[in-house]
Amino acid sequence: MATTTATQQAAPQGTQPGPLKRVLLIVLIAVLAAGAAGGGVWFFMSRHAASAPAAASAPTPPAVPVYYALEPMTVNLQSDDGETHYLRIGLTLKLDSQATQDALVAHMPEIRSRLLLALSNKHPADLAPLDGKRALATELAALIAQPSDSRGTATRVDDVLFTEFVVQ
Repeated sequence: MATTTATQQAAPQGTQPGPLKRVLLIVLIAVLAAGAAGGGVWFFMSRHAASAPAAASAPTPPAVPVYYALEPMTVNLQSDDGETHYLRIGLTLKLDSQATQDALVAHMPEIRSRLLLALSNKHPADLAPLDGKRALATELAALIAQPSDSRGTATRVDDVLFTEFVVQ
């Protein structure tokens, strides 16, 4: 009988692991799950953090322009055919700031005089095509931007817009 008892003791008692193995397996699964969750959070947060500075460093929108409407002007045009031709023109200035508008308003009589002199020197045929009107707008912007006194600085005029343009 001694041999049977030794054989029975040497045989495994079953396929169930001991309580220590169960605890180690549960701890290992918990550590793996926590690591996966932490890695996922880090991945998504690093992508979000990388896109946040890009949004923060986006360029600021340009300043809203200031529009200033001049009173309409009527001038006699140069004529080679002996007929009298008139130009009735309405202008709106696109400016960069309210301070620029205030500076223009302070010198408006001088600016209007410059504009009237320049317009009265034009021929109707020069103003008829679209390119003639564009060239006139550029010329008027340069005239308006000129300083009114010798110590002054040039005013910035972004654009000259026609609100009325009639040649007769």
